[in-house]
Amino acid sequence: MNTLIYTIGLGLFCMLAEILNLRKILIPVILIGLSVIFYINLSGWDINAPVTLAGMDMMHMMRVDKYAMGFSALAIFISAMIFMMSYDYYKNEQHYISDYLTVMVFALVGALVLFSYWNLAMLFLGIEILSISMYIMAGSRKYDTRSNEAGFKYFLMGAFASGFLLFGIALIYGASGSFELGKIADYVNMGNATPMFYTGLILMMVAFFFKASAVPFHFWSPDVYQGAPALITAMMSTLVKVAVFGAFYRIMSVSFFSAFNEYSFILALVTIATLFLGNLTALAQDNFKRMLAYSGISHAGYMLLAILSLQLDASSPLLFYSIAYSIASIGAFAIAIPVFFFMKKESIDAFNGLGKKNPFLAAALTVFMLSLAGIPPLAGFLGKYYIFSKAMERGLTTLTVIAVINSIIGIYYYLKVVVAMYTQPADDIKPEPTPLYWAVIVTSLLLTILLGIYPGGLLSLL
Repeated sequence: MNTLIYTIGLGLFCMLAEILNLRKILIPVILIGLSVIFYINLSGWDINAPVTLAGMDMMHMMRVDKYAMGFSALAIFISAMIFMMSYDYYKNEQHYISDYLTVMVFALVGALVLFSYWNLAMLFLGIEILSISMYIMAGSRKYDTRSNEAGFKYFLMGAFASGFLLFGIALIYGASGSFELGKIADYVNMGNATPMFYTGLILMMVAFFFKASAVPFHFWSPDVYQGAPALITAMMSTLVKVAVFGAFYRIMSVSFFSAFNEYSFILALVTIATLFLGNLTALAQDNFKRMLAYSGISHAGYMLLAILSLQLDASSPLLFYSIAYSIASIGAFAIAIPVFFFMKKESIDAFNGLGKKNPFLAAALTVFMLSLAGIPPLAGFLGKYYIFSKAMERGLTTLTVIAVINSIIGIYYYLKVVVAMYTQPADDIKPEPTPLYWAVIVTSLLLTILLGIYPGGLLSLL
């Protein structure tokens, strides 16, 4: 709970920084604050203290367990990396930087709520805090028609998803008589669930499919990813996706665990469709951000496979996969953003000849692309391995084979970027990231390799 409170305080400080004209020290303060919050979050790893706020018992609203702390640590780390890049990304928009950073901090607040909610009211609040923040940031380039379009589409689709979520919550409350996850689980365990309850369950699943950009509710994702500012696209593809799946897994593993057989077929169909459409459509993409949007759809399919395996407790594989995916994605964007800036375009052609112009940058991007593709000995390979192993143990052999086939398909479009860097002719423009971008790139690179070679240190904590 302290993690959430201090993050809210950090967001309020960002608002005051505009009034007090403290823009120049804002990002250093945010990074220091996030470092302290990261430590506070993990300091309670082995402590099962009751959740209180001003002396009030909050156990019926929030549960801060190892699951919540693990995903919260990842979200804080992702945000810190994004904020490091934002210093240079917004250097020409200093008059608005405190506004941008405030909204981004509150997006993190929404994510933290989604990892630790124990009440459907808190679930809705977390999703709305996160979503509204990202609607604003997707359309933050007010003189860019693509950004305007992205923000508007994201808002419309998100509003539909929120409607489904609210309707589902209302029906589940009407059937079970409670918003609390534990009491809803007790109701399901009694075996008297009504059609009203299952209708609410399906509506909530549809809302999560929207937010996770799972097929057939994915259609907003490519346009929004392509039109939004590149830094915000990086945030949507990492923080937002991890937050949604963290929340999705929690409610499925707690409240709807006993009803698994009733919805597993729907979940399996969505997983298969998400994997195939995401990977096959990504093959035809020439825009780097759009390609990563369809790549993100396919990765949503792998994460759904973890939810299908929840009866064997797939929370650790899901967290490890989220870590591997997020680190590689952030590293890729940390390279792509300077390349886009220097080359004045966002297509895969922008990377032509990068292997000759900046060999280390090209090598790092190769590592990130191979990790996303699931090539050993990188972290992305182990992330997929742990999820596939859990699915096989659960008896989902056919789904696992389909996922492996899709992983092989995915290698092709990731290698399109690598081929462009090493086989296409180079021009005279040499992209050169700033020191903060280099810090993000090197950190992501080291973690991607280290977690692929030695995952035991992290897994022992999960």
